[in-house]
Amino acid sequence: VQLQASGGGLVQAGGSLRLSCAASGFSFDIYTIGWYRQAPGKERERVSYISSKDGTTVYQDSVKGRFTISRDNAKSTAYLQMNRLKPEDTAVYYCAASLWERPINEHKYDYWGQGTQVTVSS
Repeated sequence: VQLQASGGGLVQAGGSLRLSCAASGFSFDIYTIGWYRQAPGKERERVSYISSKDGTTVYQDSVKGRFTISRDNAKSTAYLQMNRLKPEDTAVYYCAASLWERPINEHKYDYWGQGTQVTVSS
């Protein structure tokens, strides 16, 4: 089982990045995929998730209208398009997979990726 997050990097405020989460070793299409982030000195927080059955998406208030989560089950890959990035978006971003349709917290996720660093300069 593997979740490989990629696409992070250094970008100026106002810029964009697209993160990818490539899955292998499990039935990707039956898992809800979430993106979490952890900034230095802060707790890990949920950014967004996309459900497995109907593609329902949920976003943290601070990223609504700027970030878009999507998935391509044929490629076993999920994405997080991040636009109008702000310095406060700087964090390590993790993708995770859950068998819960609506995972209420990080403890409901079964698999985690290794994280990709996103740094937004002001």
